[in-house]
Amino acid sequence: MKKWISLFAAVFLCLSLAACTAQPDVSDPVSEPASSEQPARLRPYVRVYALAGPTGIGMASLMEQSKKDTTDIIYNFTIATKPDEVVSKVLSGEVDFAAVPTNLAATLYNKTEGDIRVIAINTLGVLYMLQDGADDIKTVADLKGKTIYSTGQGANPEYVLRYLLTKNGLDPDKDVEIVFVAENEELAALVLNGTASVALVPEPLATTLRTKKATVNTVLNLSDEWNKVTDDGSRLTMGCVITRKAIAEQNADVVELFLTEYKASMNAAIANPTAVGALCQEYGILPNAELAAKAIPKCSMLFVKGTEMKTMLSGYLKVLYDANPKAVGGKLPDDAFYFGA
Repeated sequence: MKKWISLFAAVFLCLSLAACTAQPDVSDPVSEPASSEQPARLRPYVRVYALAGPTGIGMASLMEQSKKDTTDIIYNFTIATKPDEVVSKVLSGEVDFAAVPTNLAATLYNKTEGDIRVIAINTLGVLYMLQDGADDIKTVADLKGKTIYSTGQGANPEYVLRYLLTKNGLDPDKDVEIVFVAENEELAALVLNGTASVALVPEPLATTLRTKKATVNTVLNLSDEWNKVTDDGSRLTMGCVITRKAIAEQNADVVELFLTEYKASMNAAIANPTAVGALCQEYGILPNAELAAKAIPKCSMLFVKGTEMKTMLSGYLKVLYDANPKAVGGKLPDDAFYFGA
């Protein structure tokens, strides 16, 4: 009898643990029981990853609505601090939607042999040229003879800067000196202590530096400078949202439902930076609510999908590819990469 009791207890424990840890798949909607006021309904369940920083801001309002259980999708959100965290989850199939840098999306597309779809653009350029103690830089051409401090060697900031310098008649290797540092914290210290009088800085760090040092000014918005030298419809598109091929093909209705709710969340951030700035701090997307509120209007947030998305993004990826094919994973994504285009 003791053996049977022990066996029953063990089986019961296993079943209980399985019930607690098992998660529904996006293709298996979660049923909610009917009540006296509401009929039963089925809601898809999705796992969403976003990087802390500008690409994750658009998720903040949606995370709040999910917490209040007012969404048509049941969400499981994770805010990652490093791209590698998202990459591993995408490659293992543990992510349904993810907000990532656009070049990372292209790299994942190639790495997975076409198993990734980009479904929307969420961020244009977040790169700004700052100048401390002077205001003689009005155009990119005015950078001639300057020493420019920046992070992102061998990554998007370097490729974009070199492209814009070249398009404005400057030789990046002769007409300017580009000094790369490893981390944004180091770059910030160099600006604050006066070493870096000209620096290429991303948001929200640019807002932080202007707040901390009154002599620091924004002299160039690289998104605007990109638009001045390109005529192919491309934009400086630095952030996007991706999904897996199987979801895009087998659950396109879920993708569209997610995009509807995500667009509303994006619009909330654009319309009310103060409220969403507080949410960004609460959910670990940005570290400080006040600075987040100031930075959000500078983060070039927008929502674009379909054919317009493809036009804006493909030209940008071509610039990165021409600078270094490794920047997009070795080759340009083909048309299948662009969902709904």
